[in-house]
Amino acid sequence: MTQSGDARQGNGDCQGGGVQYAAAFDSGTTALKGALVARDGRIVASASRDLTLIIDGDHREQDPREWWRAFCDVSQDLLRAAVKQEADFAPNQIAGIICSGQMQDVIALGAGLEPVRNAILYSDGRAEAEAEQLGTAYPGGTARFLEAVGNRLEGCLPVPKLMWLREHEPETYARIRHVLISSKDYLIVQLTGECVGDVAACSTAGAMNIRNGEWDTELCETAGIDMAILPQLHNPQDHIGAVTEQAAQRTGFSAGTAVYAGIGDAGATTLASGVSHLGQYNINIGTSGWIATVSPKPFTDKPGAANLAFGVKEGFVNAVPFLNAGDVHKWVTSVFTDGNYAEAHRLIEASEPGSNGVLCLPYLVGERFPVMNPNIRGAYVGLDPDTTKADMMRAALEGVAFSIRQGMESFDAEPTAISLIGGGAREAAWCQILADVLEHSIEVFANADILPAVAMASLVFNVPGLLQSVCERTVYQPNPDTARTYANAYRRFLGLYPMLRTMD
Repeated sequence: MTQSGDARQGNGDCQGGGVQYAAAFDSGTTALKGALVARDGRIVASASRDLTLIIDGDHREQDPREWWRAFCDVSQDLLRAAVKQEADFAPNQIAGIICSGQMQDVIALGAGLEPVRNAILYSDGRAEAEAEQLGTAYPGGTARFLEAVGNRLEGCLPVPKLMWLREHEPETYARIRHVLISSKDYLIVQLTGECVGDVAACSTAGAMNIRNGEWDTELCETAGIDMAILPQLHNPQDHIGAVTEQAAQRTGFSAGTAVYAGIGDAGATTLASGVSHLGQYNINIGTSGWIATVSPKPFTDKPGAANLAFGVKEGFVNAVPFLNAGDVHKWVTSVFTDGNYAEAHRLIEASEPGSNGVLCLPYLVGERFPVMNPNIRGAYVGLDPDTTKADMMRAALEGVAFSIRQGMESFDAEPTAISLIGGGAREAAWCQILADVLEHSIEVFANADILPAVAMASLVFNVPGLLQSVCERTVYQPNPDTARTYANAYRRFLGLYPMLRTMD
């Protein structure tokens, strides 16, 4: 079972009087971001530092020490800004520090909690051979692994990567005394000296039984991994320690400030979207995208699905990734308007719903949901002499919307609420297209960039309604006539992939 924090469970109290604050951080791949959130949900200060990605062939790594340096710089920036913004602000008014971060990493530490090598990132798939070995050795094979872990056995998971380290870097492996799974957990080590992990992030380790939230002894033994090196498991809202004197000197936070377990980045985004139970869906349209929901069980029967133990509430985060999303918007904008997004918006609105019969299969880089085919590529169908670039632009965004609808239809529960975040949410025409294609209202968060910080602050303050109090949203309602047009076009769209996959 996960550790609850016992007597150290935080309650949002702080040492000083006056306004309370929470310091919320996100340790991503490209940047470390921080925000100081007041108890009423206001963002008092924010800051960030860029991070370096180390690429060597197919290997993807980062230096954890850079994460900590960036954290210290951002922390000091936040405190300086807060002094200017808030009357009588003092660091001892900070009720707690909480972080989200990239998941599925291998962060190997020595006996003194120092990194023994660069962190191997989630996007690094070097351990495919080791994953295959584990699948062969584990009783029940990959099917039983999926049922136990909730995620497919692949070379990007931390356990096969640890096997790779043991085989390829034995001297380094021999120095490992602790392994962390999320970048934010290295920050917690530096703040508190505690090696912990939250159940959401550790769901991506390839060693945690997702159904009971405990490390799987049989899996670890089969992989030859000593369970003693794995972090202590916690729920995101658990108070797991306090800022040490040494960390206080580096960051500017008061020694003794409460530190919470925090949550892996996909869990934080789901929490920020307000999705908490079956029937609620969040669509994220970034360069790629995903559909996330929370349900009573992992999705082990859907191609490409990723599952996380939520920890904040009962149930599991079920996320299905699709590769073609904002990249499609960027591509058509580049091709047809030389990158002018305002002109692109004008053209999209100039074409009729249904794009005058033009359909687009938007699989520019292959796809993994709703179909799983890395070799398929995009296509336009239905071009004629009257087709305009406006039709082709609109058809591309409609194609992504049709692909999302096809993915949504594979979920078990009918939608009761759908929210939309990400860069794609800034294109109003696309938001309306999605509402019409999905035949459902779409909530678009205007201030989505701040919501994860507020959501994490709500865990520190133990104020579940905090997020709703600061959400700024626009609701797009489906137009019945347009929805009928799209229903007919969608039926045609469903025939594109079966027809074109023979051209792989």
